[in-house]
Order: sequence, then structure tokens, then C-alpha cells
Amino acid sequence: MRSAARNVWRGLIVGLGLGLMALPAFAADLGKVTVGVLAYGTVNWELDVIEAHGLDAKNGFGLEVARYGGNDAADVAFMGGAVDAIVEDWLWASRLRAEGTKVVFIPYSSTVGALMVSAGSGIKNLADLKGKKVGVAGGPLDKSWLLIQARAKQEGIDLKAETEQVFGAPPLLTEKLRSGELDALVNYWHYAARLEAEGYRRLLGVAEAQEALGVPPSTPQIGYIFKEDWARAHPDLVDAFAKASREAKAIMASSDAEWERLRPLTKAEDAATLDALKTRYREGIVAHWGDEERAEAARLYRVLADLGGEKLVGSSPVLSPGTFWDGVRY
Repeated sequence: MRSAARNVWRGLIVGLGLGLMALPAFAADLGKVTVGVLAYGTVNWELDVIEAHGLDAKNGFGLEVARYGGNDAADVAFMGGAVDAIVEDWLWASRLRAEGTKVVFIPYSSTVGALMVSAGSGIKNLADLKGKKVGVAGGPLDKSWLLIQARAKQEGIDLKAETEQVFGAPPLLTEKLRSGELDALVNYWHYAARLEAEGYRRLLGVAEAQEALGVPPSTPQIGYIFKEDWARAHPDLVDAFAKASREAKAIMASSDAEWERLRPLTKAEDAATLDALKTRYREGIVAHWGDEERAEAARLYRVLADLGGEKLVGSSPVLSPGTFWDGVRY
């Protein structure tokens, strides 16, 4: 009897020990996702929320973040297999697919940039830009610049021919606008938001230009990119990551206190800047991602392909089939 009792207790103790050993592993039973990002990029805010609230463990995976000094470095790391995902637009993903490198996209944000002028500027509409010096972050094939040009053409204005463009890095062009060396500036959303906080005026939001071209402003522009083979081997992990991403956005959409916690990461110098960043970020949260939204994104692709041609989209005038990962819908 005593021997039998000892065996029962041994079994219970061993079972309990194994159970306790399994507890830490449960949080990451689906595996790990390593995301490569710009060290100073805004996607860090969402990833920080995931980590701070344990949303990766809640959804059964482990998140790792690898930070790089530039987009090219992150892209190289992704292509070389050093990271599982990066943030890019679906233009890039579709072009890779057309060239034979199978990658897939899930949405991150629909927030895009804006055309900014100073508060006291006499420029009141697109026609007033004629003969002016316009800065463009991202180069002549920047999506925002192409969409703003297309919107201007609806009013019979050829911005490319009728303005002087200055291309350069966003921080440099921002300083040139502040110093008066530029009359207007097409810049990425967070730079534009900071300018808004300083009193600069949005002459035209890129989302507004997009809407005027027949595509809803809520259409996502950028997202997380995975290699298709990796996603097919880890579909539950992709789904879990996507859920954690949406849960983080839900917190950022509803909690002002969370933005106060994020303030050091945003590098917002004051309350006005933090409020502008918060407002514009929230505008870009993708509420729905189904067949309708995919169709709108494909339509926007065709608009951009017509505007930018082969230099922008490569050999495929339409969005490459399979670009959008079918396992994530909401």
C-alpha cells in the first residue's frame, strides 16, 4: 500500500513539474515572429504596445523586433531570411511577386501623407501652386506625389510641368519649408502631423486626393510583408500576429493614456505634437479587410500603375494575384 501510495505521489509530482515547465512555453507555442523595422519608424509604436501588454503571449506566440538604420537594410534582412516580416506597401509586394519572389501582405495602416503649406501662405488651392517650389519626400515616383498630381489634373493643372520640384529626405525638406526655401511640401504622414502641430496647414491630404480619384481613403497602403512559403508553413502564427496587431491598434484607438506612455517613443516635444500624431495615426487604422477592401486596393494599384508606369510597378500593370494573404480577413 505504501509503495502504491508513493508511486501515486511520484506521478502527481512529476505531472505537476511537467505542467509547470510547460507554462512558460505556452505563451509561445506557435513559435516566434521576428519583425524588421526602421529604428525610428512609427511601426515601433504598435510593436511596443504588443510587447507592453503581452499581446503576443496572449495570442500564443513570441514577438521579436530587429531594428535597422534604413529601409534598404530591413529589406535585405527580410530577403536574406534574418527576419520574418517587414513593413512595406503592396506595390513593392506585388512587384516582387511579378518578378518571381512570392511574398504576401496583411494590412498595417491606411495613413498617408499630405501637401503642407505655412499658415500664412497665400496658396489656397492647387492652382496657386503654379510657378512655386514644391518639396517632395520620397522622389519623383512617390505614391503621394503621384496621387496629388492626378488630383490636380482633374482640375486641369499639370503640377509636374508647372512647379519646380525639390526631392530629398523628409527631415531636410521639412527644414526647408520652415525656412521658407519651399512654398509647399509633400511629406510622410508623421512629418506632416508635426508640422500641423506647429500651425502649418494641410492644403491637400493624400487620402483626399485618393478619394477624389474614386478610391476610399480607408484603403490600406502599407502592411506587414511575409514570404509566402513561410506564411504557408506558419498560417496560425500569421493569424495570431495579425490579431495581436489589431488588438494593439484597438488600445491605441481608445486610450489616450497609452499615448502618454508612448510619448518618449514618439519623440513628441509637446502635447500638441502628440495629439496630432495620435489623431493621424488613428485615422489610418484599418477597420475592415475583406473582398471589398481588396478590390479597392487593386483599383488603387491600377491608378498608380497608370501614373507611375513600369518604373513604379515593374512589368505588372495589375496587382499580382496572391499578393494579399487570404488567411487574414476581418
